[in-house]
Amino acid sequence: MGPKVRKLVSLNNDITQFGITVIYLLLAAKNIHDIVKTFTDTEFSYCFVILILAACLLPVTYLKSPEDFWIAVMIAMFTTAAGVALVILGISLDYGLCSGYTGVPPLRVKNFFVCLGTVIFACGGHAAFPTIQHDMKNPGDYSKSVFTAFTCGLLLLLLYSPIGILGYLTYHDSIRDSILPSIQTEWMRQASNVLITMHCILTITIVINPLNQDLEDLFHCPHHFGSQRVLLRTGTMLAVVFVGESIPSFGPILDLIGGSTQTLACVIFPVLFYVYLLARQKKAEKCNKHDDSPPSLRDVLTYAPRKTLILCIFIVVLGIIGGAAATFSAVIELSTTRFSLPCYVNLFIHEKNAEDTTASVYCCGAYQNITHNGLTDQCVPMPKIPFYS
Repeated sequence: MGPKVRKLVSLNNDITQFGITVIYLLLAAKNIHDIVKTFTDTEFSYCFVILILAACLLPVTYLKSPEDFWIAVMIAMFTTAAGVALVILGISLDYGLCSGYTGVPPLRVKNFFVCLGTVIFACGGHAAFPTIQHDMKNPGDYSKSVFTAFTCGLLLLLLYSPIGILGYLTYHDSIRDSILPSIQTEWMRQASNVLITMHCILTITIVINPLNQDLEDLFHCPHHFGSQRVLLRTGTMLAVVFVGESIPSFGPILDLIGGSTQTLACVIFPVLFYVYLLARQKKAEKCNKHDDSPPSLRDVLTYAPRKTLILCIFIVVLGIIGGAAATFSAVIELSTTRFSLPCYVNLFIHEKNAEDTTASVYCCGAYQNITHNGLTDQCVPMPKIPFYS
């Protein structure tokens, strides 16, 4: 589709990588903060955890590329699997206590589109597919790679589905951003926290790397370690921290990225590229000559098969409508029900962040005060505005 579209896709992917880094930084900081709250009575600001965690991760981001820390990928995979298994077990143990309360939030269209953004974020790895094929020893074997990936995807579906189903049947509307604080058995909650936090921290080092490399290419930085790399990658991490401190709640950012940039990367761009490539192929067959130049819109309308073209247009229109609605819903959520003051504003008005409380459990029940041990002081207070309002 031409160099301009290539730059647009690259920009979209960079924004996505930046947003994912912010999300994982906030999620890891939240989990660490929850662990600290459980074992100490000290009030320690969640905002400071973000700063400390970013400072600890910064030196690791100076590594050249994922080939320098491939083992992080393997560790992240195993910590995720172990964490998910513990979460499922913890939810199962809470079923008898919490499932009797059957509170269901009112059905709202906004919540549906917010959920759509979450699902797209969770399943949105499409931007990496061309890179995987390009880096393969035999790119022609990409179909084998896809088959293996989808097989693993089915295994992941079997791994993650029980969390969604059991979580709903057990906790109902007491679940908030993360299901981990809802687990009542303390050692399981903390072990899951540690494992998922390890996954988030390792993923940050992987996800931020393509963004750093794109920026280095943009500013013509040398590919060897040096002062320019340190300055640029430090600046990237500072920007991530600034956004995280400005919007200290990972849920709305996750929904926003899923509904906007990842909808483009997962739904709209792949369909457009497919129909353009197909039109070029059909044009070459019909005109009996090979042409590497990108086809025009007229070529697409002329040479693409009618049924395929109609289906692709339908998917693109559906993606645009769904993505726009999900993005709009996430912005509304970010500015109303899930609004949190920036950390640097709290320094001057001394209003506590929602995470800054010594309580660490999202208890179940109509008033979110039901626990195994009956100690309601460990329950995080209900939000002033209902979470699903």
